[in-house]
Amino acid sequence: MTSRIFVALDTPDIDRAKAIANRVRHHVGGIKLGLEFFMANGRHGVQEMHDLGLPIFLDLKLHDIPNTVGKAVQALRGLDPAVLTVHGAGGRAMLEDAKAAAPLGTKVVAVTMLTSLDENDLRTTGIEGSAHDQVLRLTDLAMDAGLDGIVCSGDEVAAAHKHWPKGFFVVPGVRPANGHIGDQKRVVTPRAALDAGASILVVGRPITGADDPDLAAREIGATL
Repeated sequence: MTSRIFVALDTPDIDRAKAIANRVRHHVGGIKLGLEFFMANGRHGVQEMHDLGLPIFLDLKLHDIPNTVGKAVQALRGLDPAVLTVHGAGGRAMLEDAKAAAPLGTKVVAVTMLTSLDENDLRTTGIEGSAHDQVLRLTDLAMDAGLDGIVCSGDEVAAAHKHWPKGFFVVPGVRPANGHIGDQKRVVTPRAALDAGASILVVGRPITGADDPDLAAREIGATL
């Protein structure tokens, strides 16, 4: 079975990204490229990574007025990522336009609440209630807008999966048992995330920061 681990290559250095991707390619299901990489390397860099033969999760977290997001997604055509992120907080019209503009095979998923945030952070932005409540609100919005799924933490994925049994659930902030959590506030183990309903797992520093990324990817995969 293809691994459900996508390794997060959060670096602007394309040579480093390629080196890690080539080392772990047989033990991951794909690679995630985010803003750091895209701003440094652009479309050409994404295409170079795509040419390595691994599915691309393009994590741009697009969030703007509907027309702008729709045109931005259209501008990505030709790259045809396996997964593309937009922010759920952009509203229904923005989500609908993003999905309509995406290539047929691209899963468009809505970011619900960043795993670096907690309920105190929500309150400072004027959002009342729990992180759980906010994730479920945006899950329902993404489902109604016709998206493929959402991004949420392992804390909320079970409840989101119950709301949306056919949804595609991306869980970042995944850390091995006893792993360093870094700047993440809501983390779970890979096994716990899958058991709760995750479709794919995003793992970054536990693999990319390891002395032997290939071994780290294999060890995490062995827990699934």
